[in-house]
Amino acid sequence: RALRLLTAAVTAATAALLLREPWLLAPAGGAGVLLALGADGGGRPARPAATAEVTPRRCFEGDTVTARITVDFAGEASWLDPGVHLGPGVELRSLTVTGNALHLELAAARWGHPFLGAVDIDLHDRGGLTRRTVRVDLGRAQVFPVPGAAALTPVPVHLPPSIGEHTARRHGEGIEVVGVSPYAWGERQRRIHWPSTTRRGALQLNRFAAEHAADTVVLIDTLADYQDADTGTSSLDESVRAAAGIARAYLRSHDRVGIVTVGTATRWLRPGTGDAHFHRIVESVLDARDPLAGRRKDRHRQPAAPLAAAVPADALVYALTPLADHRILDALGELTARGTPLVVVEVPTGSPRVAADDPAGALALALWQAEREAMRAALRSKGIPVVAHHPGESLDLSLAPLLRSRIPGRSR
Repeated sequence: RALRLLTAAVTAATAALLLREPWLLAPAGGAGVLLALGADGGGRPARPAATAEVTPRRCFEGDTVTARITVDFAGEASWLDPGVHLGPGVELRSLTVTGNALHLELAAARWGHPFLGAVDIDLHDRGGLTRRTVRVDLGRAQVFPVPGAAALTPVPVHLPPSIGEHTARRHGEGIEVVGVSPYAWGERQRRIHWPSTTRRGALQLNRFAAEHAADTVVLIDTLADYQDADTGTSSLDESVRAAAGIARAYLRSHDRVGIVTVGTATRWLRPGTGDAHFHRIVESVLDARDPLAGRRKDRHRQPAAPLAAAVPADALVYALTPLADHRILDALGELTARGTPLVVVEVPTGSPRVAADDPAGALALALWQAEREAMRAALRSKGIPVVAHHPGESLDLSLAPLLRSRIPGRSR
């Protein structure tokens, strides 16, 4: 504003002198008066500094993140004019300026480590002649994927010998009665089954099925990330959300759950249990999108997959994959060769769009679909169950076919 007033005054005065028109001095004088009235420098803001407090730094997709920015400066400021520059996938829900403080409500639409953005705050003096600007970065946040809704926990034939909630085939300490047998000296008499004892004339005791825990490992295929041409959903996003839902369901059954991401590099978290372990699982998959940037450089490089160290031999493995890269078959074949119980959960990516008048495109689409079906057939021929999980569909509906029988596999 000072530059505009000064330019108007000088231009009008110069025109009055050159054209010898006295009336042109009037606008020059008006601009000079406004410039003189606002030139009092006693209230100008100086040495501005800003601090930001963001809470919470860890949240789920769609949750509100509150940022409070406090601006400190010397002198006086007539008003604060914020300019918000949001990071990718971050939405501004509200912005309030109160005194020298700003309150922002943000939301992240996608999981990961998004950069929340930066705020440029302009401080104007009372006359509007000067402006000071200070920038504050809001930093990054940990945005967790929303777990898919799941309650079913199919178990393999062989269960590790540790206490849990799944009924094993052998007798042991549990609550499910599987039969009666004669009393042996030293056994607990409170387990006597009186109806059988009365009929047979000898003490008969209830026999219970042992209750074991299942070791479950969720394997996420990060070799490829495809977007559905119709819905725009990401196969990696849906895989991660489904993985979080499966992990939460098994942890609620007091099972141990681990996570493995297979891509250009293999990362894993050993099986554990408890609510704290669920957050460790979710944190470990937040970097699953990072290897995608370098995948084009080494497209044909085999993943360094020490699956023998990452997956216990008798653990039930859920492989979440779009079945779009043949390299995942090598990793799954390694698990099958070890006898590890394995379930493939296919996350469909949708068919590519083909124009109606494009016979070459239609042929390519048919070959693409045949290749996908061949990959499914190759897995089923090895005795690996293959189920499909569609975006927006309940995980219980996808995993329901697995409840017909226990998942095969052998222990070493």
